[in-house]
Amino acid sequence: MADNFPGTRFNASWNEKSLTVVSHSLFSAWMLAFIFKGQILLSLADVYRIDSTQLIYSGFIAIFTGLLLSGFVIKSKKAAKRLFLSSYLIFIAISAIFFFPPSHFWLLGILLGSFLAGACVASWGIYLKSSTPRRERIKTVADMLILSNILMIPLNVIAIHLSPHLGLGISMLMLCVAFILALKLPEDLNDDFPTLSKVNKSPESITKLLVFLCLFIIVVTITSGLMYEVVNPAFIHLEQITSWYWATPYIIALIIMRSLSLKINRVNVLFIALAMIGLGFIAFIILDRGIVSYFVINTLILMALGVFDLFWWSILADTLDLHQNPTKILGVGMSANILGIFVGGLIGSAITQADTQSFSSSLVALAAVCVALALLPPLNNYLSSYLQDQFFLSDFSKLPPPEQVSRIERTANFGNLSDRELQVTSLLLQGKTYNTIANELFISQNTVKYYVKNIYTKFNIRSRAELFNLVLKNGNNKTG
Repeated sequence: MADNFPGTRFNASWNEKSLTVVSHSLFSAWMLAFIFKGQILLSLADVYRIDSTQLIYSGFIAIFTGLLLSGFVIKSKKAAKRLFLSSYLIFIAISAIFFFPPSHFWLLGILLGSFLAGACVASWGIYLKSSTPRRERIKTVADMLILSNILMIPLNVIAIHLSPHLGLGISMLMLCVAFILALKLPEDLNDDFPTLSKVNKSPESITKLLVFLCLFIIVVTITSGLMYEVVNPAFIHLEQITSWYWATPYIIALIIMRSLSLKINRVNVLFIALAMIGLGFIAFIILDRGIVSYFVINTLILMALGVFDLFWWSILADTLDLHQNPTKILGVGMSANILGIFVGGLIGSAITQADTQSFSSSLVALAAVCVALALLPPLNNYLSSYLQDQFFLSDFSKLPPPEQVSRIERTANFGNLSDRELQVTSLLLQGKTYNTIANELFISQNTVKYYVKNIYTKFNIRSRAELFNLVLKNGNNKTG
């Protein structure tokens, strides 16, 4: 009887969510501070006076590969949990190698550790999907990003000002705690939240969505790479401040975004962030390299990056319901993030090497931001429209088939649709593409578009999502 108590399911879900957020954040702090071009790795390279370029680029390639390939192996909570537990132990062993002088084992450790880190990041999608309802995932993601960055800051400070080996040792302790917490993660499959792929199994449709989503992520994260290579080196002489303040505005932006009401249009916040990053690069052009200038520039740019990251993370979290294996979706999306940072870093590095004058560097970086501003609106419109269609499709498909037919017919009568328009409407509400509709009705795609235009005009709507909404609402009104 206790299992039927209303609060039991909520508490179980909360415990799973807390465990996965905290354990993943502890692992992410280690990854950000060390293996993913972190300050611990950079400080160790400085101590031994070696060039860290090969290690960094090797790490990028390995984590990218791990993100993409993990979805073919990790398909359940049981597999994800085993990956976490085994990887955390391997991460601890790899970290121990870096207490010894540089050798080939450093490069091997970076390659193996980065590959497994990418796999762990992608596999977190399984627990993100099962532990949090879709509309609340933005808060779960925000909690993970906030906690991981808060944990990263002291590791950076210790590595820069005290000892990179001390910072590495503390990060290993974090991995031990992450391992203990991961032991408590549930292994059972959770089907409480429906998978939309059971409704719409069109691989072309999902592939198209992922292509646009990855392009969106690459566009907004190229700026992060530019920040690393163009802005950060200009303030390297302010290590006492940059070591702890660098990520602070990023965390503040995440906290603000997390607190915003779901009713607020976050797209407007995105454009505010684009304006902020533009102002940040303009400030970088006209201001000096003093402390006050650093606070202004870093605050503007890092707060904008915080908004960017949570924005695309939230869209990516929504898409987890479109595939039976969330690992593949999160892996593809995060690989686009890595690629964006990598490309931005290459652009920034090329700029600074070709011309050491910050004015020229900042103009090119600002031009990249302007390109992003031009690309984001159509990308966002497509993604928002597609996701809205899919979730309305999910709601409609849950109705019994007779009820679906009844609601479509009532709506058709309400809009005075012709028999052919009724056929097209029915196929639209099944989530079928114009090409599929044309093939099934033995007409051309242009004819399908003609009928769709007529349907939308009669109902005074502009999208398939509005058509879904109309049918669902009209069906609730038996007298409509």
